[in-house]
Amino acid sequence: MRILKNSEEEKAKKYFEIAKTAALDSPCYRSKCGAAIVSDGIIVGRGFNSPPGNQRLEKCLKDDLPPDFNSDKTCCVHAEQRALKDALIRNRFKLENSAIYFVRLDLNNNFVPSEKPYCTICSKDALDSGVKEWVLWHDFGIVSYGSFEYNEISFGRKKWTPKNL
Repeated sequence: MRILKNSEEEKAKKYFEIAKTAALDSPCYRSKCGAAIVSDGIIVGRGFNSPPGNQRLEKCLKDDLPPDFNSDKTCCVHAEQRALKDALIRNRFKLENSAIYFVRLDLNNNFVPSEKPYCTICSKDALDSGVKEWVLWHDFGIVSYGSFEYNEISFGRKKWTPKNL
């Protein structure tokens, strides 16, 4: 992992704005997420989080899950998953060596700094699809993670702290 600086950081901010635009389409009640997949400076996939089939629900399904629910507790398809599907449909040969830019917005559509990589579902899908890196906007800077490293951190096989940078 490395913190992006100067021109790399400015370029990343442009892609985060594209991910934010995707996130604005999310009907999620808790947070709006967006992802943009970039290959050679071209957007090859975009996505936002929402319930399957882009359903408009009356309330978040998480609110009714029993405490002992033993599966994925997210009711939404993740933005990264949708961006990968979009890229696979429209640009499948451009996923190799691409980068995922992920953002989360609060309910006022402001950026929320990313926490540590944690989504094992999306990290596996990205690795399997040939994505080279993940780019997250943390409160301490914009950070690029190799996809294998992101996966290792997500599964807890590699320790993550901002001090590692």
